[in-house]
Amino acid sequence: MPSLTPKKIDGHTYYYARYCQRVDGKPKIVRTVYLGRIEDLVATTEAGRQPPLPQHTVVAAFGDVAALWHIAGRLEVLPLLDSTLPAKRHQGLSCGQYMLLAAINRVVAPTSKLQFADWYRQTALTRLLPADPAWLSSQNFWNHMDQITAKHMAAFEKQMSQRLIERLHLDLRALVYDGTNFFTYINTRTPAELPQRGHNKQKRGDLRQVSLGLLVSTDFHIPLLHWIYAGNVADSVQFRSVTEELSAHYKELAQTCQHITLIFDKGNNSEDSFETLAHSPFHFVGSLVPSQHKDLLAVPRRRFQKLTNPQLDSVEVLRTQKKVFGRTHTIVVSFNQNLFDGQIQGLTVNLNKARGKLRELQQQLRRWREGKLKGKKPTLAGVQNQVRSICSAQHLKSLLKTEVQEFRRGLELTFSTDQAALDRLCRRQLGKTILFTDNADWSDEEIVLAYRSQYHIEEAFKQMKDPHFLRWSPIHHWTDQKIRVHAFYCVLALLLSSVLHREVWKKGEELSLPRLLEELGQIRETLVIYPRQRGQHQARTATCLTHMDSLQQRLFSLLELQSYAKGVLSQSS
Repeated sequence: MPSLTPKKIDGHTYYYARYCQRVDGKPKIVRTVYLGRIEDLVATTEAGRQPPLPQHTVVAAFGDVAALWHIAGRLEVLPLLDSTLPAKRHQGLSCGQYMLLAAINRVVAPTSKLQFADWYRQTALTRLLPADPAWLSSQNFWNHMDQITAKHMAAFEKQMSQRLIERLHLDLRALVYDGTNFFTYINTRTPAELPQRGHNKQKRGDLRQVSLGLLVSTDFHIPLLHWIYAGNVADSVQFRSVTEELSAHYKELAQTCQHITLIFDKGNNSEDSFETLAHSPFHFVGSLVPSQHKDLLAVPRRRFQKLTNPQLDSVEVLRTQKKVFGRTHTIVVSFNQNLFDGQIQGLTVNLNKARGKLRELQQQLRRWREGKLKGKKPTLAGVQNQVRSICSAQHLKSLLKTEVQEFRRGLELTFSTDQAALDRLCRRQLGKTILFTDNADWSDEEIVLAYRSQYHIEEAFKQMKDPHFLRWSPIHHWTDQKIRVHAFYCVLALLLSSVLHREVWKKGEELSLPRLLEELGQIRETLVIYPRQRGQHQARTATCLTHMDSLQQRLFSLLELQSYAKGVLSQSS
């Protein structure tokens, strides 16, 4: 036991704690601890009765990154990445670790590689995957990207698809394929083959674009295979090479399902593609361009039959057969009242907008003739180009009759609406979709529902163009090889988020993916740092999670995030 010993030095009393033990049978002072003056002892005692005030806090992202890390762990993504991608460099992270971190970043907070290390420091990944931030510099990241080839990525994707099918028991009876494109800001002079100008689906034809094809399940649009191709290649041309590659993958895909049907949109149609499909084990459901099959559109509605399936309560169909792309196929022409109403509404908006612009152009030409406008005189060809641009929306060219002619030293525009053409369009085409398939034994309902499952891939592309989560753009790479790697971890990001979404739904929380990521993103980790006290070698810290509402608590529980939490969870209401 220590004893308290006072000592007077220069008229001041100082206190020491002395520890005495017997050494060789004799009492001896073995340790002396300086305690200070009586005022110091009192202050220390009073301070011990009150908790110290925190010095500062550090807040880090937890819920979203931990949930994605949890999914990656369940699927053993990192070991598979490391086994299929090039071996680790001399120091730092492995290629697989870089790719997994990049995929998680794309899901929750897409950023450039220059800002990558800053994002990492502000997440719980510093605990889950410790790394020197210097390893996450843009140069280190690019050095690792340079090692990854298309062969490496294909090997991972092939094995990952098999793992998803086996472990998640994905429904492979219907798989959806489609392609989209993403505009880039890559300079025209940059020597790369993938970025090319083409018809951009985001109306940015002035920029070079890169195209992406995806094969996804109808079970939460989980990606199984992807293709990256030049922005000026038509979807129908690319689809032929896709069908050839899919035929090579059929044995792996068909291990758990012997009847696989590909579903795709009319933009992928071509003679060559269907020739390849005809000699493959795959079946298909697709659609035809209505204007190319006017005989089917001309069949009166009274010959259509209403479907009894509750999911298709507003749908009527006509079933027949027709030779298409060199072979006779089952044809289902469907009429959807909801689709008809939406198309009429859109057509009315476009007609009104075009009429307004044509009237403005009429008035402008009249002021030119009257000498009220100065400047360069409009030419006949120039005005005709303006009219074509105004009437460029779907169907307007056939519905608006326009004429531009010379009149009194100027030009005159006249236009009218062809009511007969409008009535014919409403009666024959609007609301109709022409489907065709080689599944002759399928019912009308099965064919229509299969084609409707395209919304899965449309949703996947929509998410990849979301400005907040899963964002593909902007792409900060300009060589073909790095663009391919960028596509690789973007598709991996879609895979992780889709499996996460699926797991949450399977456990009863029917949230949209953006809502799910938003809720998980609000679960953050807080590190509280206290001032260093006398006698302490380092400052005391405590870690807790931010307050969670009832939904966030349920997500926290069903995703087993407690195993990734450090410290005490606050449940204050």
